[in-house]
Amino acid sequence: MHLDALKPGQTAIIDRIHAEQALAQRLNALGFRSGKRIEVIRQASFNGPLHVRIGSTDVIIRLHDANAIHLHLLDPLKLDPLKDSAAV
Repeated sequence: MHLDALKPGQTAIIDRIHAEQALAQRLNALGFRSGKRIEVIRQASFNGPLHVRIGSTDVIIRLHDANAIHLHLLDPLKLDPLKDSAAV
């Protein structure tokens, strides 16, 4: 699955980034790394860019660039391990 396929409110984990070196470096500098959790906040009208959140950082990314980011969707029924450990 690619980032451009996610809908607002969905969360996933980045598997890999398959892009030219310049784009891969720029995405890495913005926090797009394997294993990081990413959430789609919203998408602009008319197939516009995606507003995504990685940790506490919000980024607007073009759909063409989002297509280079491979993900696996998180199961919404599973509990968040970070929230669970905070309750202990």
